Amino acid sequence: MVLAPRLDIRQTQSLVMTPQLQQAIKLLQLSNIELSAFIEQEMERNPLLEREDTERGLERTEPKADANDLPLLDSVPAAEAPLLDNMTSTSASEGLDVDYDNTFNNDSPSDGTDGEAFGQWSSRNGGSHSFEDGESSLEATVAGEISLRDHLVAQLNMDVPDPGDRIIGLHLISMLDEAGYLIGDLAELAARLGCPPKRVERVLKRVQGFDPVGVFARTLKECLGLQLAERNRLDPAMQALLDNLELLAKRDLAGLMRICGVDAEDMSEMIGEIKALDPKPALRFDHVVAQPITPDVLMRRAQDGGWLVELNSDTLPRVLVNTRYYSKIAGAARSKDDKTYISERYQSANWLVKSLHQRATTILKVATELVRQQDAFFRHGVQHLRPLVLRDIATAISMHESTVSRVTSNKYIATPRGIYELKYFFTQSINSADGGDAHSAEAVRHRIKALIDAEGKQVLSDDQIVVALKADGIDIARRTVAKYREAMNIASSVQRRREKSLGL
Repeated sequence: MVLAPRLDIRQTQSLVMTPQLQQAIKLLQLSNIELSAFIEQEMERNPLLEREDTERGLERTEPKADANDLPLLDSVPAAEAPLLDNMTSTSASEGLDVDYDNTFNNDSPSDGTDGEAFGQWSSRNGGSHSFEDGESSLEATVAGEISLRDHLVAQLNMDVPDPGDRIIGLHLISMLDEAGYLIGDLAELAARLGCPPKRVERVLKRVQGFDPVGVFARTLKECLGLQLAERNRLDPAMQALLDNLELLAKRDLAGLMRICGVDAEDMSEMIGEIKALDPKPALRFDHVVAQPITPDVLMRRAQDGGWLVELNSDTLPRVLVNTRYYSKIAGAARSKDDKTYISERYQSANWLVKSLHQRATTILKVATELVRQQDAFFRHGVQHLRPLVLRDIATAISMHESTVSRVTSNKYIATPRGIYELKYFFTQSINSADGGDAHSAEAVRHRIKALIDAEGKQVLSDDQIVVALKADGIDIARRTVAKYREAMNIASSVQRRREKSLGL
């Protein structure tokens, strides 16, 4: 075969995704919070975009999505979908700017001024707190909830007189996580501060006595031990129980009684004391208000007995194109670059409005079909949740499965039975024992939990649960029952029997 250059003509078909199509796909899978952030960025980049404001009286156009103008999102296969960057956030950590050399060269202050260096500190809110601060009013001190850091710093200033130890204590406070556990290496901290590791350990022992008890612990065992020691209940048997917490997690009560050298009654009492402790002592401080979920779709019962499904107007971005401003600057443009830029911004603004309209229409179409398919769930409860896959919805509304998958990600619907993510309604199917309709895996898990919750002194084994489910027309294997039970963190029949015998 001779190797030589030559020219060939080939005809191929390929899908080319334009930036506009990629943007439309990205908008479809964004949550309402992510969409709001994206719209804000677009409004900063495009001067022709503005939020709807009826009081300003500007001439605006709100283009409608048209099949001839806008490529259908469901025509894009899942394999061709672009990889989108995940949204991340960064937070700045607080730093401590201290003259370590001058502080740690002397174990005690030379005069009273060094000792008061930490009598005043800056809070997270930027405020200043001082023991001699006579200017602050009582209202200013009680206006808000005290943070964990402020609570610990106040104890540090009162209980630790040495300024060097206070610096170490401040660093230890900055190393706490939200639950109050100490993260980081003490040896690295000692090297960074230029002090002996034993001094850091000594300060750590001191601050571990602060309130709340259990804070500054490095492990769960240490956290519980600090609380038990404060209650004077850390005897050898209890220490043996803390050393074998993994057996308590496995509910191996027989092994624990053998290791601790106690009987069943004492073991029950010891476990009760462990349950009364707080494994995350710092969660009572620094309260972070959980952001409530804002549903994208609202659902309510209609007068004729059906369901009304509509989009939540609060989550829909009201973005319009300012055509008056476009006409003004387009007529004033002189150079070719200016005219090109204005034209591109105008086309981009129109495309964004069309994409938002199609996004809303697609979400409503998918949600409406989901409500229709899961009608029995909304009327009678989770035990009537029917098995459903993306293909079922895609076929019913003539869309691609990848489109349905994007629509149901991070989208929520408010129903009479609560707020659910749209993906919740897609579950695997379990065959019927009598040849009837298949059962939803979620409904089967609910039935298993109901059987176990209703058991009395007679604990049901997995085999007995299989028999009970078959009596209800559910054909399921014992290993599947065990898998569902473990996924719901329900102990085995042997462990449940042990717990009931101990009265737990």
